[in-house]
Amino acid sequence: MNLASLKKIRSSVVTAGLLASMISISACQQQPEPEPSLENNINAEQPAPMSADPAEPNDIVVATDDAPASEIADDTIASVNTGVIQMLYLCAPELKVQATYKDEENTVVLVTNKGTVSLEQTNEGSNPEVFEGATAMDGTEGFVQWRVAHTERETGVIRTAGADESKVETYQCNKTG
Repeated sequence: MNLASLKKIRSSVVTAGLLASMISISACQQQPEPEPSLENNINAEQPAPMSADPAEPNDIVVATDDAPASEIADDTIASVNTGVIQMLYLCAPELKVQATYKDEENTVVLVTNKGTVSLEQTNEGSNPEVFEGATAMDGTEGFVQWRVAHTERETGVIRTAGADESKVETYQCNKTG
């Protein structure tokens, strides 16, 4: 190797070193931050002012036959009239009963696969509560009695008969859910 080629290699190495150090120095220099994009603004949590006022109005909703209390009770902004309570019962022999108690009127409406009947409370007691009606479940001649016990109305007994009141059907019922 001669001296001229060693000088060329040395100058090439020095040039490459200078170029590499310039690149690394420019990479370390502080550069301005990029402007935040619209997407970043959307994803960022925005502070919300707090207020003592309620976020939504507290509307009072009264249950009707078109909108039973069970559907309205699931509505988070509705206040349900506390005098109406719906409960489901399974009875033996096989019978499903939906009872809608209207405590202020001292009545209950029983809905079954045999029909619907409205009954009035006939006693002052609360254990058991006794409700009676002067028609059979299907609306024909007869009677229906509903006795419900316990403070939570957990169990009940239905006695019903048609025109022949000597043939009374009795159902033992337990609240579901």
